[in-house]
Amino acid sequence: MPFFRRGPASIYYQEHGPASGFPVLLLAPGSLNSSIEWWRRDGTPMNPMADLGDRFRVIAMDQRNAGQSWAPIGPEDNWDTYTGDQTGLLDHLGIERAHLMGQCIGGPLIMNFLKTAPHRVVSAVLLQPSGRFGPLPGRRPSFNQWVETLTNHPEMTDEALESMHRNMYTADFVYTVPREFVPACTAPLLIMAGNDQAHPFEIAQQLAELAPNAEFIPEWKHGSALQAARTRVGEFLDRHTP
Repeated sequence: MPFFRRGPASIYYQEHGPASGFPVLLLAPGSLNSSIEWWRRDGTPMNPMADLGDRFRVIAMDQRNAGQSWAPIGPEDNWDTYTGDQTGLLDHLGIERAHLMGQCIGGPLIMNFLKTAPHRVVSAVLLQPSGRFGPLPGRRPSFNQWVETLTNHPEMTDEALESMHRNMYTADFVYTVPREFVPACTAPLLIMAGNDQAHPFEIAQQLAELAPNAEFIPEWKHGSALQAARTRVGEFLDRHTP
């Protein structure tokens, strides 16, 4: 099984599709439990490994401390820690630039990638990006659910978890960037709306309105709208592949 080592972290990944295809890095749904298997779950509308693997080099990964990946947990952990894993994986595979595609937490992760390493992003597809309006009401339920899954972490403390949660979820909007950043984000974006508390419709809508090169799909999860969205994702990536 392929693992990439970044310091003490061990990151599990898979590759699908032709090695000669242009790379697409996937950032799965599932909040901090973001793992490859979420793409295959019943109820997840799209599986990019199947949908894009005929012509793209699709790279899927378990984020740290999700699925088969493991990393120590410390008070300094933040969104940049995760982006470092992602850029490190691309380095490990010898990939300089890639498309990004992410769902749920993949939205904030993509925006942080665009903030920290914009030169490495050709285009990005954001499916129901997670976010929040207003002040932090307390620990996010999904964070607590993630903590309950953690094993083999003798280094972990309650103080470290509290600090990590503050580092990642204090800001509103998409957590990783303020609204003021988005107009300066020139990468082509295809943004597909959410419709629940964890993935507010207005978050995706505002991203699409603020980003200068964004396309917006308000409805995409069921029936003919889902099939049309699958086609549009492929066309979007084809159009922006160098």
